[in-house]
Amino acid sequence: MEIVDEGERETQVAIPALAAMGAVRSHNFLTATDKEASNPKPRFGRSPDLKIDVQDRSSPVFKSNPLPIFLKFEDVEYSVRLVSRDPVRNVRCQLSAQCGGQRQILRGVTGSVGPGEVLALMGPSGSGKTTLLKIIAGRLTDNIRGSITYNDIPYSTALKRRIGFVTQEDILFPQLTVQETLVFAAFLRLPTNMTRQQKLERAESTLKELGLERCRNTRIGGGFVKGVSGGEKKRTSIGYEILVDPSLLFLDEPTSGLDSASANRLLQVLRRLAKAGRTIITTIHQPSSRIFYMFDKLLLISEGYPIYIGQACTSMQYFSSLGFVPQLAMNPAEFLLDLATGHVQDMNIPEAVNSSSDTDEISRDIIKFLQRKYKSELEPGEKEENHRRAKAPRHLQQAVQLKKDWTMSCIEQFMVLAKRTFRERCSDYLDKLRLLQAIGVGVLLGLLWWKSRIDTEAHLRDQIGLMFYICIFWTSASIFGAVYVFPFEKSCLVKERQADMYRLSVYYVCSTLCDMVAHVFYPTIFMIITYFMADLKRTAPCFFSMLGAVLLVVITSQGAGELFGAAVLSVKRAGLMASLVLMLFILTGGFYVQNIPFFMRWLKYVSFMHYGFRLMLKAQYSGEELYECDGPGGCKKLQSSPSFNTLSLAGGMEEMWILLVMALGYRFLALFCLRRRISACSS
Repeated sequence: MEIVDEGERETQVAIPALAAMGAVRSHNFLTATDKEASNPKPRFGRSPDLKIDVQDRSSPVFKSNPLPIFLKFEDVEYSVRLVSRDPVRNVRCQLSAQCGGQRQILRGVTGSVGPGEVLALMGPSGSGKTTLLKIIAGRLTDNIRGSITYNDIPYSTALKRRIGFVTQEDILFPQLTVQETLVFAAFLRLPTNMTRQQKLERAESTLKELGLERCRNTRIGGGFVKGVSGGEKKRTSIGYEILVDPSLLFLDEPTSGLDSASANRLLQVLRRLAKAGRTIITTIHQPSSRIFYMFDKLLLISEGYPIYIGQACTSMQYFSSLGFVPQLAMNPAEFLLDLATGHVQDMNIPEAVNSSSDTDEISRDIIKFLQRKYKSELEPGEKEENHRRAKAPRHLQQAVQLKKDWTMSCIEQFMVLAKRTFRERCSDYLDKLRLLQAIGVGVLLGLLWWKSRIDTEAHLRDQIGLMFYICIFWTSASIFGAVYVFPFEKSCLVKERQADMYRLSVYYVCSTLCDMVAHVFYPTIFMIITYFMADLKRTAPCFFSMLGAVLLVVITSQGAGELFGAAVLSVKRAGLMASLVLMLFILTGGFYVQNIPFFMRWLKYVSFMHYGFRLMLKAQYSGEELYECDGPGGCKKLQSSPSFNTLSLAGGMEEMWILLVMALGYRFLALFCLRRRISACSS
């Protein structure tokens, strides 16, 4: 079955137009024009105008045709504001409006790449290649100067779903298998005009094309979870992006951490992806010679300055023409990186820069020399080539501005995300240690309060202490069970939101409801054990009222934990915030201190433990109930006990409504904070 998406119709019209522009090329044959064929002089800085064989579809993963996009960037500059690590100095700096200045990362970078081409961004660490990749991918938008166009149209949010971005770190859910990762991505990202079976076939064909059949049922892994190898994880990350046939595919150091064979296989996959009509840009640090010659174009950056742009296969000839010749056989990438850093120990250099015996001065002179040569010999030709190309046809310009609709409705997104969330967190929900903890603590409390009574003030105080401990235990368990969810999933959430995979509100509802299942199940098991061992009131209304009060405290605590986690999106700070708030709520819960000073009394009204504890007491006791009948004064009513000085047992259940409002309020605030934080991380 041939799977065709909405890009097929656009591509059938677009390819001839882009071919006329000289924007697309073939990887099967690289033929120069007749004029250049008769001239042996290498053509530095520009690639010959070539064509792409759009009928070459040797693999089912390439059956759909992406929209051709020609990317141009000219005189791109980027700078960041320097901030001191000393917070006091930063405050003084801001108050005096004399902050530390700017650091320029990129300094006038120009280039272009079209469908069918693989452009490599090379340079030493800190040269700015990853920053440039993020800028042309639309991931960085502030403090940027220069022109960046896609089919001669500036970047807009409509391009989000036509871009695939593979980060250097493989951001995947560790508990999902390779096949589950691709299948869930297919359901969330592929268009609605594809049936469920077609989406499954797309995921299967991608799996086979990337050579992942052997590990399809192996978990991704990460941290303390054993999973697939580094090469398999990287190929899964690429498959995650190419499922939707992106027109532009950006990769940040895709061969980092891979052995030579895995890296070579990965580059062959990228070449096949480009052959299907995609525009591919990748950063690379120090590839092998075989991999280096797989690239069509090369942009070499040194200290934010470009020093070469053109065909990768002619880069050595260009630098040789300048007088830089290696004295021994070298990997071309190693040779170019030495030039970009100014280290020329094993090569001949031009006499123009051999004027000093100081190594550092020679390095600076070489970098400046290469920058001047680029400005005079390569940059004018690259800019002229960009301006000479015909403008993209109007329908292609309109296509990149047309924002794709959501692939699924909210209900469909909810169903897929709920299933994925449950699969990903299943090990936490069905954790044997968690079950053992609930049963073990329940039995321990049942033994300590075995057949407790309320016939005396001391016994009553003991039983009230049991209820407050239950409140503390499940409040802390729920807060710390929820506070780390969003910080741990931050990277995946930012990545998927940048790709517009789903609505953030749908993700949040799925996360909350799925976690709530575990937050309700374990307290229920705990209460069934503890309630009857402690011999609390054995009536159905009392038991279910008590259980409902505990579950309401748990649900409210879960919402508070989600709020703390969403507010900071940091594992360390979220845990610290949860610890401080929990301590504050315990102290103001109404058991340790009942008569709080008036200037601190407001704290108990924001403490959900205060309301939860009061609700549990009302569910278990009645003000008219008698105790201490063996005392000298005869039977007393429970309401007269000092333990209930600040609580009317005959009052209504207003605490229940307050806790419900708190539970909903925490969740709305958590969604608001999560939206703001994720938007800030995505920009």
